Amino acid sequence: MSFVEREEIALGIAAGQSICAVTRRIGRAPSTVSRELARNSIKGGYRASSAQVAAHHRASRPKSAKLRVNERLRARVEADLAKRRSPEQIAGRLRREFPDDPEMQVQISDDLAVVFAGQAELQVSHESIYQSLYVQSRGCAGVRLHRHLRRGRSARKPRGTQLNAPGKIRDKVMLSERPKEANDRKVAGHWEGDLIVGSASGSAIATLVERTSRFVVLVHLPNGHSSGALHDGLISALDGLPVLLRRSLTWDQGTELARHVDITKATGVPIFFCDPGSPRQRGSNENTNGLLRQYFPKGTDLNAHSAQRLLEVATELNERPRKTLKRSTPADLLSELTSRKELAPVASTA
Repeated sequence: MSFVEREEIALGIAAGQSICAVTRRIGRAPSTVSRELARNSIKGGYRASSAQVAAHHRASRPKSAKLRVNERLRARVEADLAKRRSPEQIAGRLRREFPDDPEMQVQISDDLAVVFAGQAELQVSHESIYQSLYVQSRGCAGVRLHRHLRRGRSARKPRGTQLNAPGKIRDKVMLSERPKEANDRKVAGHWEGDLIVGSASGSAIATLVERTSRFVVLVHLPNGHSSGALHDGLISALDGLPVLLRRSLTWDQGTELARHVDITKATGVPIFFCDPGSPRQRGSNENTNGLLRQYFPKGTDLNAHSAQRLLEVATELNERPRKTLKRSTPADLLSELTSRKELAPVASTA
């Protein structure tokens, strides 16, 4: 990041702008600006000059590749990566299992690694894991394990926007009419849905994500993804949910949901449609679909996966601790929200 960009960040923060507004000033991703503020802010706030000095100092001094020198930590990180857990999930889980004890803490780096003595020598930041995979430890973890990252990349990629082509659907009820309780995620039972499509668009899996808990339901579509197939598959999936979890479903404008009125009549679940070209209005579902591509790569035949396989994948996702859920899992949170010990099935067959 350049000094000019840091000056723009400082001006934006001083003016009381949000991180999103600041990112528009400099054309960077929100996560980049968030990391910059977390790393280089001082007690008096964020200043471009002090941030530049801190960044230069950090870049110029030698750094220990923590995952190279700590074999026990490396083994744990490798095992968790093999389970398809993200670096943030791994770091958060380690902090939970080995909580911060000031008497045992040894700070070895200002923003990357925290090492504990004795049995608690396992805490590490998620950025340390990313740096190990992307940059520092190519001879250690990087070459073998970057494939376990959600996107399978060996380097960070600039963010972009994908637009969905709108279809012709009659009697649509738009997202603006969705109950306000769905927006703040405090009430369980509001879902976001979409398709992930296989090779030559000939096969697909319907994905449903509950907005409050991020709980995932995968719908098996062995007979294609026409409006008729979606009609049958979604009715089967939604009927498998407790009534209190059938509050709403938000979808994009794909014509596969042309029979949305019939689905609502059969299940009692009102369906709302996003604005054209607005995948962020289904943000939880978009993110989950990205995670699912780790299991169901683009360009492959999704009909090769049985309903049982979909059940296994959904269960694995629902048992992952999530940063956004304060390290709880979607399954635990949904169980808590519904006060049920037994959760609804997480996969369904049309």
